[in-house]
Amino acid sequence: MELRHLRYFRAVAEELHFGRAAQRLHIAQPPLSQQIKQLEDELGVALLTRSTRRVELTPAGADYLRRTIAILDSVDAAGRRAQRIADGRFGQLSIGCVGSATYSLLPQLVRALGDELPDVEVSVRGEMLAPDQIAALGSHDIDLALLRPPVDTDDIHVEIIRDDRLIVALPKNHPLATNDLDTEVDVALLAAEDFIAHAGGGKSVMSGVLATTCARAGFVPHIRHEVEETSTLITLVAAGLGVAIVPEPTSALGVADVVYRRLAEPAGTVELAVALVESRRTPLIDRVLEVLRTIS
Repeated sequence: MELRHLRYFRAVAEELHFGRAAQRLHIAQPPLSQQIKQLEDELGVALLTRSTRRVELTPAGADYLRRTIAILDSVDAAGRRAQRIADGRFGQLSIGCVGSATYSLLPQLVRALGDELPDVEVSVRGEMLAPDQIAALGSHDIDLALLRPPVDTDDIHVEIIRDDRLIVALPKNHPLATNDLDTEVDVALLAAEDFIAHAGGGKSVMSGVLATTCARAGFVPHIRHEVEETSTLITLVAAGLGVAIVPEPTSALGVADVVYRRLAEPAGTVELAVALVESRRTPLIDRVLEVLRTIS
């Protein structure tokens, strides 16, 4: 038995006419009649009763038709799904994201993917430090990583998607927080401040960015607290325990009692990149990258 036998039987059973079924299938009527006879012989069951005037389903044929329709519809659906997977329009995707982009780019990306690729199931893991994301890529726990470079790992493809300006997060009662919103803060004015910083020891790129930024201004920052999550860092700023230098998208994290101000040049920027395992690149990942480039 082959699928064509089932398709031929379905056409005859639905048309209840060999001539119309043959036209529907674009084959001649005699071969169609022969194929139906072969199917009945293999099953050992009469599926149809024939006369010179009409064709009717037997009780066994009616039941066989219901199951045949389910089988053929399932086969067709499997084919369509395979095509959509091959085209990068169906599947599952897990995205890891560094803290500062978790509250800005990540929601925007998920919304855009919902519009562009509605049949893709997207899961996200926010507040991930870059080393954790690289490890998660290696263990297949995530498919894409939104992180701060550099990345020095074989088989990891890295694409810079934007530069984020550096800003300072201040407790709302801080003297510099009372300045006009457009007033830029000279980093040197922060020399005497306590800093809330991202985890050092190679855990967070932002730890190195803070040290470099302060060094350009002529001082070494006094670190009062080190944390791994951006949300915790901003919460400690809100509590008045210090100030923090962060990427500008962090300001999307709405926490009461925190004021953000841009830093004056030459504070610089910090890169945001997307990373993936090159050997596991798929059409779906390529489509997601296209969406990401559009919104970044």
